[in-house]
Amino acid sequence: MKKIFREILNVVLIILGILSAGMGLKGFLLSSRFIDGGVTGISMLVAEVAGFPLAVLILIFNLPFIALGYKQIGGKFAIKSALAIGGLAIALATIPYPDVTPDKLLTAVFGGFFIGAGIGLAIRGGAVLDGTEIAALLVSRKSYLLGVGDVILILNVFIFLAAAFFLSVESALYSILTYVAASKTIDFIIHGIEEYTAITIVSLKGEEIKEMITHRLHRGVTVYRGSGGVGINN
Repeated sequence: MKKIFREILNVVLIILGILSAGMGLKGFLLSSRFIDGGVTGISMLVAEVAGFPLAVLILIFNLPFIALGYKQIGGKFAIKSALAIGGLAIALATIPYPDVTPDKLLTAVFGGFFIGAGIGLAIRGGAVLDGTEIAALLVSRKSYLLGVGDVILILNVFIFLAAAFFLSVESALYSILTYVAASKTIDFIIHGIEEYTAITIVSLKGEEIKEMITHRLHRGVTVYRGSGGVGINN
């Protein structure tokens, strides 16, 4: 029963994510010629320059990453992601989202907010709305130097440079602001707002300190086991 409830909740989260991302794209960014990062940003840039439908481009450009995800991560994840990306394409093609505001700053900030919320909700539901996360994860597994965030950042640098060339420097700068707003919103949706303050205690009476903290203060403890070393100077 719990498993069924969890799957229903995942579907609801993904649907809400699709609707939110569609609002960010169609309700804010497209009318102002701003783009997002990742595969979605590439699709928006090509749609703006070449005039192809954005919904079709999102499907086409994400297909290789879904195939990679199927081979490297798992079939369930790939199917969920394919359905989520397909749902986003359908939402962009069919839902008449309102053009909320002509103000460029509000467009960049709130467009990024809705896109980030959509991506975050989809991730909480076990899927992705952008194939960039899949590619970044796979590259980071092969590289000792690059993490997931590093790969995404490098890709987006090239995307925003292309936006500056094909659209305008102003559009590229606002697009960077959109990306920052989206990234912060994703972090908030996935990780929440919990913050922790930690201290490190070095003592020979580790067990006694652990007992005091856990039983009297009712706080968590992480215990490190270490040994000392002495260097010899000639």
